Amino acid sequence: MEIKYPLAKETINDEDVNALCNWLKSYPRLTKGQLTWRVEDDWAKYIGTEYAVFNNSGSSANLLMVAAAVQAGRIPNKKIVVPSVGWVTTIAPAIQLGLTPIMCGADPDTFGLDLDQLEDICERENPDAVIFVQVLGVPHHKERILALKEKYGFMLLEDACAALGASYSDGSMVGTVGDMSTFSFYFGHQLSTIEGGMVNTDDKELYDMLLMLRSHGWAKDLDKETYNKMMAEHGIDDFHSPFTFFIPGYNLRSTDLQAFLGIRQVKKAGWAADERNKNHRLYAENLEGVVGFQRWGENVPVSISFGVLADNTEHRKEIVTRLVENGIETRIFSAGNLGRHPFWTNLYPEFEDEVSDNIHACGFFLPNYPELTKEDIDFICRVVKGT
Repeated sequence: MEIKYPLAKETINDEDVNALCNWLKSYPRLTKGQLTWRVEDDWAKYIGTEYAVFNNSGSSANLLMVAAAVQAGRIPNKKIVVPSVGWVTTIAPAIQLGLTPIMCGADPDTFGLDLDQLEDICERENPDAVIFVQVLGVPHHKERILALKEKYGFMLLEDACAALGASYSDGSMVGTVGDMSTFSFYFGHQLSTIEGGMVNTDDKELYDMLLMLRSHGWAKDLDKETYNKMMAEHGIDDFHSPFTFFIPGYNLRSTDLQAFLGIRQVKKAGWAADERNKNHRLYAENLEGVVGFQRWGENVPVSISFGVLADNTEHRKEIVTRLVENGIETRIFSAGNLGRHPFWTNLYPEFEDEVSDNIHACGFFLPNYPELTKEDIDFICRVVKGT
């Protein structure tokens, strides 16, 4: 069956491609350069943080975020709470870096961390860090998670990879809740640089750590004052300084080609967010009382897809069959319950959680992108309803 309504569409348009081609004809620097700094500045201003670090994917952004926390000594007891609903690379860095992940179930409204479970975990385990996901661009409960952070003193890490442009009722952006936050610019997300990611923070120590970890562990990208101080402390002369490595880093840089696209994409962020939010609300109005979906209160969701919960697995199968027959692309809801995947069960007990398991058994996606019209969404919803 021909796909008439894909789950996602490319956000890079003809104007972007033509501009990119003209830029390439000038034979510019293609590896990380001045445009990388510029897109970082643009993104930090849009989100409302002091700093942003561009890298090659949202998954790399999560790795950088957790690695920076570890390298800065912010997780001394190695205990970190991880979500059952999200993506594998939300959790994988904790395992790869030798931390002790403690899985937490999902909230019945936003599908982010169940904050009652989180408080129980904090009382029992005293974790030094918590990573939570802004699931599908639906803002999680900010006030309470910040109150728990204040009460228990954990470092808060925010995976907003699928939530670009979402915001809270007070006007603050998703990506400003955690001590660090991550974003993905993958195809099909709200904005795309082909591949790309970003880590945002207001913390200068963490920012410097992110810059060094991104590029081998050297200090080339640090501000001049910090750079000179580090060289003086270690007695490093000018000839050796550019190739001195201070921490065991990675190479997770993106390129100025991606940054060129990113600069143009950030300019579209407000428009893209408005259109996706409008579509999200149209789906909710059409499907209220028919299927389950996330709830957001007075906040502003900006989803990459509209997530749906059928009544049961058989009901999901019936709806998915109709969707496919009508050329509407769909798939499971994110990755379902991550605590039931082999990457987790090979190392830890299988994780059971009512909300997460329901998402695993009954969840699926519907398309959301700016080009969808009200008539398109009405049609997709009629197919879901079987009318």
